[in-house]
Amino acid sequence: MLSPENTVIAFIGTGVMGKSMAGHLLDAGFPLIVYNRTKERAQELLDRGAKWADSPKKAAQNANVIFTIVGYPHDVEEVYLGENGLIPNGTENTYLIDMTTSTPSLAKKIYEEAKMKRIHAIDAPVSGGDIGAREARLAIMAGGDEKAYQQVMPLLEKLGTNIVYQGSAGSGQHTKMCNQIAIASGMIGVCEAMIYAEKAGLDPENVLKSISTGAAGSWSLSNLAPRMLDQNFEPGFYIKHFIKDMKIALDEAERMDMEVPGLALAKSMYETLAEKGEENSGTQALYKYWKN
Repeated sequence: MLSPENTVIAFIGTGVMGKSMAGHLLDAGFPLIVYNRTKERAQELLDRGAKWADSPKKAAQNANVIFTIVGYPHDVEEVYLGENGLIPNGTENTYLIDMTTSTPSLAKKIYEEAKMKRIHAIDAPVSGGDIGAREARLAIMAGGDEKAYQQVMPLLEKLGTNIVYQGSAGSGQHTKMCNQIAIASGMIGVCEAMIYAEKAGLDPENVLKSISTGAAGSWSLSNLAPRMLDQNFEPGFYIKHFIKDMKIALDEAERMDMEVPGLALAKSMYETLAEKGEENSGTQALYKYWKN
């Protein structure tokens, strides 16, 4: 069983979500090594006792469980498969857990490359944004060997409350695509409802009291609609990363000969916002689509 006595954890990617997630592992007593492209974003964790690695290679050489949550699939590929990456420099029986939203095909490739070195690779993307990360209430969707998943389960439980094994390598990423497809169209509905309330002369915050607990209820309505009304567009999840996710989902749907008109519309609307300089805003900034 993985415990602070026999486990050194490395965490790669200490951004909006990663910083909180790594902090929970540190709070649980595990020795923690961190790496981030911008060291300043890891400073809070370093001040709390985490050690710094100046590359994924150094992390791989000094830890036996490594979590990653980075930006894009090309970042994942570099971190895992590059010359200074985790797999070329990792050791046997290390556990690699990628929590980035990435492509199912890359998750499978990483799994196969890791397996050749007797390293355990798990794709475990998450949902819940900055709030879920901060409160350790993330939904975690896991793919890979079930035995490896069971081994790291005690660590996943430090990060989330809804943790489900979905199947073989890539299954976690496919499940995350389902999540993002549901959010994409749902966010349009949340924004339209708030704009409608305003135009009808209602108090949108009062409207939320009625509709957020009924059949219209959703995480986005309860957590992001209030931010819209407060004009708070700080990122819990970046628009630029959501566009990346939607592109992945559209590509996967095309491979399965499936039409996803709601997803395509949402991607187009978010791309319009990104072109206007909103790529680093939170996804709730879709509200501005009707304001510009």
